[in-house]
Amino acid sequence: MSSKNILVIGGAGYIGSHMVRALLDANYTPVLFDNLSTGHRKFIPKGVKFLKGDLRIPKDIDRVFKSAKFEAVIHFSAASLVPESMSDPLKYYDNNVVSFVYLLQAMRRHKVRNIVFSSTAATYGEPKRVPIEEDDPKNPTNTYGRSKLMMEKIVEDSARAYGDVQYIILRYFNVAGAHHAGKVGECHHPETHLIPNILKAVKGEKKDLTIFGDDYPTKDGSCVRDYIHVEDVCDAHVKAIKAFGKGIKNSYFNLGSQDGYSNFQVISAVEKITGMKVKYKIGPRRPGDPAKLIASAKKAKEILGWVPKYGIEDIVRTAWAWEKNI
Repeated sequence: MSSKNILVIGGAGYIGSHMVRALLDANYTPVLFDNLSTGHRKFIPKGVKFLKGDLRIPKDIDRVFKSAKFEAVIHFSAASLVPESMSDPLKYYDNNVVSFVYLLQAMRRHKVRNIVFSSTAATYGEPKRVPIEEDDPKNPTNTYGRSKLMMEKIVEDSARAYGDVQYIILRYFNVAGAHHAGKVGECHHPETHLIPNILKAVKGEKKDLTIFGDDYPTKDGSCVRDYIHVEDVCDAHVKAIKAFGKGIKNSYFNLGSQDGYSNFQVISAVEKITGMKVKYKIGPRRPGDPAKLIASAKKAKEILGWVPKYGIEDIVRTAWAWEKNI
């Protein structure tokens, strides 16, 4: 492929800002598009082209596609707070689904063929087996997961009908950690993710850390979840872009740790890395919280050559280095 330009939608957000740096390291030229509703201008590296705009405004997205010839688009701009998705579903269908239609229409207008869609393992809902495989049933239990599943079906239908768009979809659960050089990390408002909230408790910024349930059928009684270092997630996206050039297209891949980590294992890792005791209380189980959520990454390993490099201690170590500086 002649162009090395990659359009990163949502490139000023948590994963997107790490993606930009991974692309630079892989000798691509990232171009960022973000409305900065949850992204941060300070996360954008100097010298990287950034265009502020909204996917739902055609002139905004056309301006981006006219600015360069793109090898591929990576989409990270979906709203992703599960409780908010249940209380304000129309926001999620508008921001996630409607804007995605506009993006695909713009790709067709400007003859940009390849898209890597950053989806979610929430599309599976309550798993029938663990680890979850790509062909397992999709029955999301919240609006966020339903919106992402709709987006998957939209790009799938578009590829089938028009033939001028092709996709690779990556599904995963909990992205965590921070850039190893400390340049970017998690910075959400509100913060809903477990690891940064544990670290904020260690710092004394969070007084009410609760672990929901200690009586699950797991080794230590707490929920087990998949945690993947954000740089491993970005590496998978780089490999997906390269896969298009090898004829791999219109495929779904799970990203996962294969084993997962329990809430108490995460706390132990935090205590080991920080040298401080984590204060928390045990609360009742939350409705709908499965005992284990782990995705099988066997297909990603076999076809994309993707294997996560970092475990829970690496995740916590980089997250802690970042947290101490914000």
